[in-house]
Amino acid sequence: MEGDDRGLSSEPLDDLSQGGSIASSATLSRAQDVLIYLVGDRAVHLSVEGVGGVNVQELSRNVREALRVPDAMHDAFAFWLCSPLLELQLKPRHQPYKLCRQWQALLDRFTEASEEDISQDEPCLQYRRNVFYLKSKELQLEDEGVLRLLYEEARSNILSDRYPCDPDHWTGLGALSLALEEGVGLDHQTLAAVIKEKKLVSFLPASVAYGATGGLFSTLRGRGGRQAALQQKLLEEYHKVCSSERSDSLYLLQKYLQTCHALPYYGCAFFSGEIDKPVQGLLQRVKRKAVNVGISLEGVYVMDVKEKHVLLGLRFSELSWDHSYPEEEEGDILWLEFDGEEDGTPVNKLLKIYSKQAELMSGLIEFCVELRSPSGAVATVEEDERDGGNGGGSGDDVTQGAGPDEAPVKGRGGQRGKLSRQDSVVCSRVQALSTISYEIKRLKPKRAASFFARQSAPPSYATVQAGDGQEQG
Repeated sequence: MEGDDRGLSSEPLDDLSQGGSIASSATLSRAQDVLIYLVGDRAVHLSVEGVGGVNVQELSRNVREALRVPDAMHDAFAFWLCSPLLELQLKPRHQPYKLCRQWQALLDRFTEASEEDISQDEPCLQYRRNVFYLKSKELQLEDEGVLRLLYEEARSNILSDRYPCDPDHWTGLGALSLALEEGVGLDHQTLAAVIKEKKLVSFLPASVAYGATGGLFSTLRGRGGRQAALQQKLLEEYHKVCSSERSDSLYLLQKYLQTCHALPYYGCAFFSGEIDKPVQGLLQRVKRKAVNVGISLEGVYVMDVKEKHVLLGLRFSELSWDHSYPEEEEGDILWLEFDGEEDGTPVNKLLKIYSKQAELMSGLIEFCVELRSPSGAVATVEEDERDGGNGGGSGDDVTQGAGPDEAPVKGRGGQRGKLSRQDSVVCSRVQALSTISYEIKRLKPKRAASFFARQSAPPSYATVQAGDGQEQG
């Protein structure tokens, strides 16, 4: 990937960024102050000449120098244009000023925001993790400054519930964060005072700290009792961290990121969308639920925004996909197809994701598939570790990228097996999805057959034909 100038935004963003000479005034040719935001409360202050025509590659050198990021680690980070309505990773040749000037056009094209919200929205230029950066390379980093930047981004995603996690994860991560922010070896009274001052939400996910989720402490009555139990658990985990053989900041940063790697959607680019809810009765109208769609070099993950858990997780070897453009009132749709069963019969399941960002998602999937192909730029060491280690490596096998009961997964030796049902938030919940099922004649070790022409590997089988009827799964 080094030296590659493609990004998740694909061609749509290129069309807008290359249009017209917007920054032609003399005021934009002289040095101007520019703020490059980091995840958290920090920003890099630069004085940039010709800001109207400067591109990401030129800005990157200045930011790396200011943050003392070694040139060898330049591919760990990328520039993003971010606002509450849209996030886009930029390519090295993109000119941020031009894209900012056309931000409203991007919002109109890729979001459902109202005209008023679009007119008031303003993006910031952010320096954060590159979605194409390999986890295996991240685990080898020993530069504390670089690790701190990655930690702050991961911590933000944990606390904001963008990365759903189980109690054993969020308590351990909260303790590591407490040790990193406040130091190790603090006594119980001092720790309790720190937590009281900064609030639990500074160390635990918002849904946990505010009591918006169930789990380990869901049976406790009263907010006071629940808060006390959470604080006690956090203190216990903190003392475990302090009593370990190593507790220096470098080790704690590495440990935090390593723990996050057990979450299959770590490092994903996220998109918003909706899916159909399963119909409960004959007279019930079809309703939709909001989802976040995470896409990385590993696969695609569909997460329930309200419930904070995975609905579907698929590796690229386990899915086919397509993007359909607006038709009538349905709008843009990203289609995901995967293997499943209906009453013991192998079927192909189709999931519809309604989103004006479907075009962006499809483009990113296609690029990730290309990078992971034998001729692509991404090494296969991570996949080899997963397939041979049955859950080792970077921890992506927590979900195995498939449903607990219905979607087959790739096991050792290329054989396909099934996951047993689990309660973890990272496990797929295919039974909770409204899907369209197509019967297939036989099942092969890899993707059996596809309704689409686009797959993660060159097809060696015939296209599936739809039957007379469509069954809702």
